[in-house]
Amino acid sequence: MANTPQSKKRARQTIARTAVNKARRSRMRTFLRKVEEAIASGNAEAAVTALRNAQPELARSVTKGVVHKNTAARKMSRLAARVKALSVPPAAPQA
Repeated sequence: MANTPQSKKRARQTIARTAVNKARRSRMRTFLRKVEEAIASGNAEAAVTALRNAQPELARSVTKGVVHKNTAARKMSRLAARVKALSVPPAAPQA
């Protein structure tokens, strides 16, 4: 348990920052879930729109320190590849 005034204040600040970060992380995950759902439904237009909305949210979570920049880059890259694969028709097999 915190004893000094400074450690008590830091404990209060930690609780407040945790609440803010949790809200930001939840918001980011909501945007990612919307992209996942659009991909699962097979709707390419909805997936592209959802991805465009999710990318700035991921970038914002990096600047706020919620996720590491490489984590966000990896998520963006993988989602973009899946959306692209959804919109491009499969190639005909070579004979």
